[in-house]
Parts: sequence; C-alpha cells; structure tokens
Amino acid sequence: MLRRLKEIAILSLSLFAVMPVAGQDLLANQAPIDRKMKAVDAEMLQHLVEIEEYDSPADDLYDDWDNTYAHRETALPDSFRIDLRGFCMPTPSRVITSNYGPRWRRQHKGLDIKVYIGDTIRAAFNGKVRVVKFERRGYGNYVVIRHPNGLETIYGHMSKHLVAENQEVRAGDPIGLGGNTGRSTGSHLHFETRLCGVALNPAIMFDFVNQDIVSDFYDFRKDSYEYDNRLAARLRGANGQYGYNPADVNSPNVGKSHDTANNGGTTRYHKVKKGETLSSIARRHGTSVKALCRLNRISTNVRLRPGQILKYN
Repeated sequence: MLRRLKEIAILSLSLFAVMPVAGQDLLANQAPIDRKMKAVDAEMLQHLVEIEEYDSPADDLYDDWDNTYAHRETALPDSFRIDLRGFCMPTPSRVITSNYGPRWRRQHKGLDIKVYIGDTIRAAFNGKVRVVKFERRGYGNYVVIRHPNGLETIYGHMSKHLVAENQEVRAGDPIGLGGNTGRSTGSHLHFETRLCGVALNPAIMFDFVNQDIVSDFYDFRKDSYEYDNRLAARLRGANGQYGYNPADVNSPNVGKSHDTANNGGTTRYHKVKKGETLSSIARRHGTSVKALCRLNRISTNVRLRPGQILKYN
C-alpha cells in the first residue's frame, strides 16, 4: 500500500512538471480559494457542533432531558475528564458561609456563598437550562443548568429567576437574583456541581477566594471522587469557614490518599502561588516535573492557576 502511494505521488509530481504554464497558473490562483473554502467548511462544522451541544448537552452521559426533577443519580462513568475552561464565577463573593459535607445530621451537597438579596447570579459555563422551579422546603427559587462539559450546576435560594426552561445560556449570563427563599436562614447562594446526578464538591473545581477555577480540567474517577470531595473540603475550608492554611496541607493529619493508603505513606500537597511553574515547584520540593505530572495526571504544558492544589509526593 505504501509503495502504491509513493507511485501515485511521483506520478502526480511528473504530471505537474509537464503541465503547461497556464495550467500551473490556474492551480496557483485556485489555491487561495480552496483555503478559504476549507476555512468556511471548518466554521460551518464548528457551528453545527455547537448547535448539537446546546440542543442536547452531554448526551453521551445523560439518557434523557427532563424538567421535572432537580437531580437524579444515574450510572457514573469509571472516569471522565471535565473541561473547566470558559468558566465564569457565579458570583463575585469570596465568602463561603457553609462548606460541603456533613451538616445538621445530614449531608450538605454544595457550597453556601454569601450574597445579598438582588445580587446578580450568573451561569458558570455555557449550557442549557433544564429546570426553573420553586421548592418551598428546599432550594426555594432555583435553576439547574446542564453543560456540554458533563456537569450540571444548581443555583438555589434566589429571589427571582431570570431564565426559562430549555433556554440556552452562555457563561456569565444572568440567570437569577440572590435571595433567601426556601429552606434558608439568610440570604445566600446555594451552589452545587453534579455529574450524572451525583454531587461533587464545588471546591474541587472552583476557588471562590481567588475567583478562579482550580485547574483547566478535573479528571473524575469513580473510585476516588468521594475522597476528592473530602480532601477539597479539608484543604479549602473547615467548620463552615472557607480559607486555606498551608500548615493543614503539609500536616500528616490531612489524611492518606488512595494512592498511598496501602503503603502507609502520607501524600503531601502544594498550593500554587501566582507566578509559580511546575519547574519551580519541583525544585522547591526536591522532585521532578515528570513526577509532578504523573502524580497529578496533568501534562507538562498545563496552565497552573493560583490556588490550585498539587500532590508532590
């Protein structure tokens, strides 16, 4: 087959060499037009992909599109990469009043972020609004958005909805106003991130203190996401107070990861500061860039963000 391709290529070059000058000029003049047509075709293909994504976001993960329920757990993939690029913080508030985890003898499945009545709440990513409802003994006025990256985000206790079901939204579009509706003891935004109906700690992905995402991607793994939920709560907040204490990260009391639990080792972590690189972090902790990338399942050209948590041993 390879030999045949070489023969065709040689024959083509021979034909081009004996082609009259006028014919060669015609091909040369046609080349820019062909490039333009390829660009138009690529733009059209991208447009069709975007239309399909918004018509049924993440349809490879979800079997249906139902406006009647806030969330319903379905089969989780063994692993799934969640693209966090193109995000928008749902609120500029940096104050977390209640963390993810056990609270009042029940599990709190999101973060409570301090906002005031009337504050603008925005969509975290591009997506399509699945639910717009009022729940008196729960979320109050709430919105659920399904995103092409596989996540669904929930925004609860708002005073007013600004979107309708089945509406397409872009990251940063206003979707509601801050409030104190439903099962709430003060004005705040209850913010959840879910994959296939299963709650993931928003602190795994969102750093509200730095108003940024933790990394460009979150690699979900079915066998470790619960550990990730607990670790994010421990590293990014405790007892309802959101913040970061470097002493907590390097303490043996932080806990053992699934990577080291069986051999008695304690995983240590580094919080990325502005201007730091993989090389500078590796030098600081006496390791290599290759080892950092392997531990954190990232590539060498990943863009680090302030507040991002990296394992270094």
